[in-house]
Amino acid sequence: MSSISRRAVLSAGAATAALGAVAACSSNGSTSRDSGGGPGSGNGGTGTPAGTGKPVQGTPLGDGSNSDTGSQPNQPKPEKLKPGEQPPQFVVFSWDGAGATDDGQFSRFLKLAEQYKASMTFFLSGIYTLPKEKSGLYHPPRHSVGASDIPFLSSGAVRNTIKLISQAWLAGHEIGTHFNGHFCSTRSDGNGVNKWSPEDWESEIQQAVSFVTQWRTNTGFTDVDPLPFDYKKELIGGRTPCLEGQKALLPTAAKLGWKYDASSPGGIQIWPQKVQDGKIWDFPLQGIPFPGHSFQVLSMDYNILANQSHGTTKGDPAKYGEWRDQARDAYLAGFNRAYTTNRAPFFIGNHFEQWNGGIYMDAVEETLKTIAGKPDVRLVSFRQLVEWLEVQDQSTLRKLRTLGVGKAPSGGWETFLGTAG
Repeated sequence: MSSISRRAVLSAGAATAALGAVAACSSNGSTSRDSGGGPGSGNGGTGTPAGTGKPVQGTPLGDGSNSDTGSQPNQPKPEKLKPGEQPPQFVVFSWDGAGATDDGQFSRFLKLAEQYKASMTFFLSGIYTLPKEKSGLYHPPRHSVGASDIPFLSSGAVRNTIKLISQAWLAGHEIGTHFNGHFCSTRSDGNGVNKWSPEDWESEIQQAVSFVTQWRTNTGFTDVDPLPFDYKKELIGGRTPCLEGQKALLPTAAKLGWKYDASSPGGIQIWPQKVQDGKIWDFPLQGIPFPGHSFQVLSMDYNILANQSHGTTKGDPAKYGEWRDQARDAYLAGFNRAYTTNRAPFFIGNHFEQWNGGIYMDAVEETLKTIAGKPDVRLVSFRQLVEWLEVQDQSTLRKLRTLGVGKAPSGGWETFLGTAG
């Protein structure tokens, strides 16, 4: 932690507090142009996979906002490492907010993922399925009714968000949660999620789930297909706003049966472990080399921005090219450090945004394209990573966790894991 830029660590908390409106939607909640394809059939029990045009039959749930269509498509089967086998290099690209953006970023990365056979995790903000005229349905903990530090979306943007979330799940991506109102400790009144209790988090989660599972009642939409999954069962993890409040969240996450949490800032590139009495996998954002500097930066777009344009999303355009390359090279440095040594899973966090001319979106795309074709690389969701970890022998995982940052196994993998398991 001490080797990570102080500005980077602080900005982990400030990232979407200052810029939450930019993070996953237009700042005024206007109707999004990032549509999820053609209009839905309106049939409460069907969905349409991307690119097929064929309906997916399912059983409507609740008010028809969700539908049980069976097992999620395009899921890899987790396999136990054989003695002496080198672990795969897992990389998780995750997106905070996951709302339909005016500039089509959600669609852009769904297409990129399809092209490179990547799975990702989309942390959906629950209020992005609740139109702004229904904001009074949200009762945020310790705040007034309808309050939120990110904007509610227009009906059109909500409509397109629902379509894109459906498309993502049918393509094999995970739908987690980014909770709702995005209250950070950097607020002028200091009243952020860092002060929430386990009971506050439970209320926030219940509301996020209710918005996603009752969007049809809340919106009145009759021409949009249901989400093709049961969100109450699908949801097994999330990332808190501003990477704050994890300590109080974990008891609630364990109570709800969650499998992981991705909220911890300032992690390092080692194999993950469970917290909360061994119930929750901890998947923190990680410190990675920052080209041109002696310190490290957290592996998220905003944290890199904070060290380039000092927190402004509209820095000097003359530096955009240099900053884009630096962001890409930071991600690749983090990847290569793990890939060539301890093979610790690598986590990259993002927002759908156009900060500094969209250079961070380009940096993420270039990174994905560069690493996707390398041997043993698996671009997975957090859910898929959990499933792989949980089929491994505990002795294997314990050995993997003895490898420090940038440390390859002495004697090679065959010797190091030759007797594991």
